[in-house]
Amino acid sequence: MAGYIAFDLGASSGRAVLGEIRDGHLELEEIHRFGNRPVWLRGNLYWDILAIYREILEALSKVAARGKRVRSIGIDTWGVDFGLIAKDGSLIGNPFAYRDPRTEGAPERVFRKLSWERLYEITGIQLMTLNSLFQLYVMVEAGHPWLKIADRLLFLPDLLNYFLTGQAVSEITIASTSQVLDARKRQWSDEICNALGLPRHILTELIPSGHILGPLSEEVSRETGLKAERVVATAGHDTACAVAAVPASGADWAYLSSGTWSLMGVELPEPLISPEARELNFTNEAGVYGSIRFLKNISGLWLLQECRRIWGDRHSYEELVSLAERAQPFRCFVYPDHPSFLAPGDMPEAIRRFCRETGQDPPEDEGAFTRCILESLALRYRTVFDSIGKLLGRRPARLHVVGGGSKNRLLNQFTADALNVTVLAGPSEATACGNILVQAIADGELKGIEEGRELLRRSMQLVVYEPREPASWQEAYERYRAIERKYEAAGSG
Repeated sequence: MAGYIAFDLGASSGRAVLGEIRDGHLELEEIHRFGNRPVWLRGNLYWDILAIYREILEALSKVAARGKRVRSIGIDTWGVDFGLIAKDGSLIGNPFAYRDPRTEGAPERVFRKLSWERLYEITGIQLMTLNSLFQLYVMVEAGHPWLKIADRLLFLPDLLNYFLTGQAVSEITIASTSQVLDARKRQWSDEICNALGLPRHILTELIPSGHILGPLSEEVSRETGLKAERVVATAGHDTACAVAAVPASGADWAYLSSGTWSLMGVELPEPLISPEARELNFTNEAGVYGSIRFLKNISGLWLLQECRRIWGDRHSYEELVSLAERAQPFRCFVYPDHPSFLAPGDMPEAIRRFCRETGQDPPEDEGAFTRCILESLALRYRTVFDSIGKLLGRRPARLHVVGGGSKNRLLNQFTADALNVTVLAGPSEATACGNILVQAIADGELKGIEEGRELLRRSMQLVVYEPREPASWQEAYERYRAIERKYEAAGSG
């Protein structure tokens, strides 16, 4: 049997997964995993892209050592971040990380040259200071020396594909996270580039998900011992992969890709760009095979991950969930998307400070902190889910939760409770699954995305959560919503 290698690279860890379709089922095997953390250097936050690349080579070497035949290789990562390539093909510095503070205040300066209303009308992308547009604009403002020698801009999965193959192109799903892409035309926006003075010449050719880039370079094959004829530009954005792997049927469903970030939305055939969608800050990102991922970013399990880091990782996530189950319910809430929770730091202290500022008793131990975070996330999901219903004119009948957060049974139950809707959890490996599905479609082993989702329904066991105690959760939501409205009115939501 021959398999597909999916590199699924997240902001805190990366892994290589081998996928094979056998007897009508998708079988996955993790072959390599590694940590990934940005590095602070003289006031800026960077990704160690060469360390990530070294881990990719290590994974390919492991596959070669097993004598495994590879049908193709695909890479997905988080969105917005990019690297720059010089005319001689060399890498210019380490890419900045999206949590770097240099873009603070950039949107206000951009809007003096191109209004927020017009920017949204072109791109349909939600306002987040970490978007590629603002990252690039602050470099233009500062006359950053890297831009003077840059020949091409490559988003991270495209950059790593370039390392493997020498092909420098931009896959559509990852490009759409930039806020420089015209959502309707699916082309780079000359209007945005001209208005803001962005270097249009460094934006590379756009290609669809599933485009075959070619074989591994001779250099990579020599170093790893692996011969692979196909590197595929799979859905480069990890959320696009996760949505491709939602094992749903019919049309009346929404999804929640749950991990460090939570991304809640629906799959649409066309962008939904309207003043109402702009006011609610929803985004229209490109999905696979011409679809649109209409969604909203929510700061997800990042809050709990950062708390656990400060606590010294002395409890597993399952232990924290058990502690949270025994903690007092609805004691206090935080607004997960508050700016004070965005950057790495002392997250427990940030939560205490938020609670004191909003007249609430702060949590006192790990169980109480965990319960506060999980309840607050579920209640934030309620607001976003209701907004989706308002914009669509119908409330989805069920919510599919995919990604690593789908294993958090307490958060899943809280989500069903808060939304008063059926939640179906799984697969937890959705991003790797979607990565592999796109490769298999490119290879011709699958005919299309619907066949791929049917394959997943046969292969994965979903866990169903039904809502409980709607009255108590409604009361909690009203308390939470009063806090949330305060920060929405202040422009933090």
